[in-house]
Amino acid sequence: MKEDSRQLEFMEIDLSEEPITAAVPVPDRSTIVRADFDIRLPGGILSSEKRFVEEARQLIEVKGEQVPWVPFMSYWPTYGVMNEPQRKWYMYWRTEVRQGRFPDTDLSYLFVHIYELINGIGWQEPQEGYDQLKQLWMNYRERLPQLDVYMQEWIIDYGLVHELNMSLSEMVELSSGYLPPEILDMELQRLLNNDISDISLKLLQRYYDYDITLSKFYRDGGKQVLEQYIPRVMALVDSYLLRTRKAGILDQFQLNHERTMERTLFRKAVYDDSTYGKSVRMTYVPIGEHADFVQFVTRVFRCTENKCRELLGFRGRLRGKTLEPELANVIERYLDKAFAFEQMRVVEQPIVRINAEKLASLQQESEYVRRALMIEDEHVPEDGAANHATDVSSRCDGLETFVEIEQDTGSRDPLVFQNSVDEAEGVDDKHSNQLEIDAEKTINSDRGQRSGDSESLTLQWEAAFSADLDEEWLEFSEMLSPQHVQAIHVLLGASPDMGLMRVAEQYGTMPALLLDEINDIAMETIGDLLFEGDRLVSEYMNVFEHVKR
Repeated sequence: MKEDSRQLEFMEIDLSEEPITAAVPVPDRSTIVRADFDIRLPGGILSSEKRFVEEARQLIEVKGEQVPWVPFMSYWPTYGVMNEPQRKWYMYWRTEVRQGRFPDTDLSYLFVHIYELINGIGWQEPQEGYDQLKQLWMNYRERLPQLDVYMQEWIIDYGLVHELNMSLSEMVELSSGYLPPEILDMELQRLLNNDISDISLKLLQRYYDYDITLSKFYRDGGKQVLEQYIPRVMALVDSYLLRTRKAGILDQFQLNHERTMERTLFRKAVYDDSTYGKSVRMTYVPIGEHADFVQFVTRVFRCTENKCRELLGFRGRLRGKTLEPELANVIERYLDKAFAFEQMRVVEQPIVRINAEKLASLQQESEYVRRALMIEDEHVPEDGAANHATDVSSRCDGLETFVEIEQDTGSRDPLVFQNSVDEAEGVDDKHSNQLEIDAEKTINSDRGQRSGDSESLTLQWEAAFSADLDEEWLEFSEMLSPQHVQAIHVLLGASPDMGLMRVAEQYGTMPALLLDEINDIAMETIGDLLFEGDRLVSEYMNVFEHVKR
């Protein structure tokens, strides 16, 4: 009886009849296309990626008129999943973007346009497509932060595919350093070989053995200081090693064992791999896996941060293995000079400004006086001679040149310089004309220096000394501009302050900026600062004594 009940219970489910289902056909995604576009695809079965590319080619010239915005969110956005209002908005939005306007829109609309560009649709030259991708990223990354995750990879893929001379350092900065390790290694190797001073703190973060962002000094204002000085210190160390050991950082650790890999292109994008292939081959040196290099960079960073903490009065020091004393002394000595120089620049000097209106008035009245003094005596009535002399003297005494000095408070106090003249009867016409000639010569001389004469000005050394001059000093000389050479010449002369001011005025700059530029060139070539304040460092005086003047 118990078994019968089980059997009856089992037989209550009747499977003799087929279940009735709703006859709802699943439409093909390719059929969800607006008829107005008149898209006709070739016969045969196409993948969704190939179908997208074919549709994109037919829609490449379509322009849209202004329509209301319609939301659009899709995990796999293509034309086929848009409804008619969405397609109208997309065509209008893409038209705006191509004309340099970037209205608010949804992320899925951006992806459709990005897919067009990475598949070669919408540009004639690869650089044009790269620029469009970058503009989209720059103009929408703040409004749509999710874009960063995809664009930092896709733009790199695009540059590798088309072999563009793109700046990976720029990508590092835009992505806050979160790029694939092989990309970071490629860029670091390039900078170590070519221009180490362009290394950024974000790029080097991968090569420290601890997270610098957790440092209290880094969070409390030290980030800006380290971003400024770490690249300079790395350039200094590399230059010092080259000069003393004949091997820079890259050669010091023999970072030359290359590795080759296949990088898959445009992951998670609607991309037809028959266009540029499924992957691209990359060759790089896995610098980040070199333990000795990582330890060296960490110690350089630790030495730099500890010195910056000391100079800024920040309590506490980083612990761990320290840098060898020789290199540590070089870094600390440089930072002492650099901080001292920066402190001098912070103290703003008064800015001298000439009041143009007063100067024009002065020139006009000076011309009147000059003409009055040239009038021959016989044209002046005897009884009016005294009055005439008095009038001329009065005009001369009234001439004023106003020079405004802008103080830190922003107030301007005019300083008045009185032009005293001799009595009108004693002024010689010949002397007046000679002043005009001398002034004209001065003007022409200045014009000549500003034109081709200054362009050929270079820093030259005495012949006997030049033969023994190190290569970095020759490179330093070649990189100097004419204004830098003139500044060095006047600083070696009898009146350095006045001479430096004249050079700065001639080139429309300031003395401190001129010296700062020379120091920057010296850091790139010699690996040290040449000027402290407005004076040449004493230890280099024996070198500059042999400059031709």
